[in-house]
Amino acid sequence: MDRFLSSSVNRIDAKGRVSVPAPFRAVVLKRGYSELYALRGLDAPAMDVGGLDLLDRYEQRIAQEDPFQQTADDMSFFCHGDGTFLKLDQDGRIMMTDFIRAHTGISQEVAFVGRGQFFQIWEPGRLAEHGAKVRERLLKLRQAAAGATIGGQTP
Repeated sequence: MDRFLSSSVNRIDAKGRVSVPAPFRAVVLKRGYSELYALRGLDAPAMDVGGLDLLDRYEQRIAQEDPFQQTADDMSFFCHGDGTFLKLDQDGRIMMTDFIRAHTGISQEVAFVGRGQFFQIWEPGRLAEHGAKVRERLLKLRQAAAGATIGGQTP
């Protein structure tokens, strides 16, 4: 497996560490990540976590912008200065720092959510709320598409 898939919740230990789920660690190992990088989600209280390829995606987008415009500067601040490195210890744990906790609201447990090329970390209750909203939006899209199709044909 070479993608981050599924989700799980793990408890934070007394030293502030949490175990990254074994399937996620396997992807990290397969991809050869020596460390992880976490960015604060712009529209959700979650951290996007991946290897340097996560930064590469953002940098490719920044390269399309005029370097003299505010957008390029803002995007650079977001991906280069508003994140944090996470180090996996020998037991596959990462630290839940104040930086992460302040953005996510994480206290005792961490929800890990696969997003294909990266994964996210959430406070479990906030993830449940977000998941319900996502399913609601998708259901509305499905219902709208079904309403647009009558007898297998689009009106």
